[in-house]
Amino acid sequence: MERTKKDYLDPKRIVEHFDITKHNTVDLVETMGKMAFQARNLHRAARIYDMMLSDQSCSVILTLAGSLFSAGLKKVVVDMIRNNMVDVIVSTGAIIVDQDFFEALGFRHYQGSPFVDDNELRELMIDRIYDTFIDEEELRVCDMTIAEIASKIEPRPYSSREFIVEMGKYLVENGKGEDSVVRNAYEFGVPIFVPAFSDCSAGFGLVYHQYHTSGPKVTIDSVKDFLELTKIKIEAVETGILMIGGGVPKNFTQDVVVACDILGVEAKMHKYAIQITVADERDGGLSGSTLKEASSWGKVETTYEQMVYAEATLAFPLLASYAYHKGSWKNRQRKRYNHFLSTEAQLQLAK
Repeated sequence: MERTKKDYLDPKRIVEHFDITKHNTVDLVETMGKMAFQARNLHRAARIYDMMLSDQSCSVILTLAGSLFSAGLKKVVVDMIRNNMVDVIVSTGAIIVDQDFFEALGFRHYQGSPFVDDNELRELMIDRIYDTFIDEEELRVCDMTIAEIASKIEPRPYSSREFIVEMGKYLVENGKGEDSVVRNAYEFGVPIFVPAFSDCSAGFGLVYHQYHTSGPKVTIDSVKDFLELTKIKIEAVETGILMIGGGVPKNFTQDVVVACDILGVEAKMHKYAIQITVADERDGGLSGSTLKEASSWGKVETTYEQMVYAEATLAFPLLASYAYHKGSWKNRQRKRYNHFLSTEAQLQLAK
């Protein structure tokens, strides 16, 4: 019997997001600290993250790579923003646009299976992300919403952070995405950087915008991204990085220390560093390279660093819940680096 789109995109099988506020993992993670292998590594990583939140001089940078929000991890990051557990986010475009902004528009990801006929999915305009499904026709709406935003703002070069601020503003003005990372980051002044911004639905939307626009156009200035994050590093002094996956967000965030040195500005290496990954270091690739290796480049101190070789949907909720229920975030002062960058930009224009 031939299946239909509704057979695959079943409203009863919508991916649900993990809620760290409802699940206290402190005792579980403390017990794992008395075990071995990745259990003990995860315990030490959770302790280091709690140290970041306890250190009043430390700004926390969260990096995201992989298909995380489609898998149910969106609310983990939303709760981290709301409860002042993160100051900066650096991500792939798919997570922020195709997954978070997509859901903010009212669409969903669905539980599926890798054991399906992918040719049939293509004919039905259903995209598969391992064992989850997404409606390609709805994704096209996301693309065109990006194009719509671009058509309504001043045609000039933007950092990805600046454009994502416009996306957050769009959600607020249209009453959408209350549980969106993009919207909550906008409301709490948390900058989101997507260094490879065109590599997602944002790219499709901006290509459409530029192709159909005569005269000045909206463009994305990736160097401006790098400069803005470097300015945050200079302002922050002490920093800690919590990396989920690797890729461009990992390297981009580590590189700001070197950028400061090249600019002739004295800056400390990242004081704290955690990475949760399943990548292997033996092929020399960045995603699996250890934090100790990053120290050789002058990027990361090795006193408080921890690699955790585990899949993100298992390890990230445990770590984030541990830190939430330990409560060190309650004593932190919000950094609101979006406001800092906007103010600095205005001062530059006034000169």
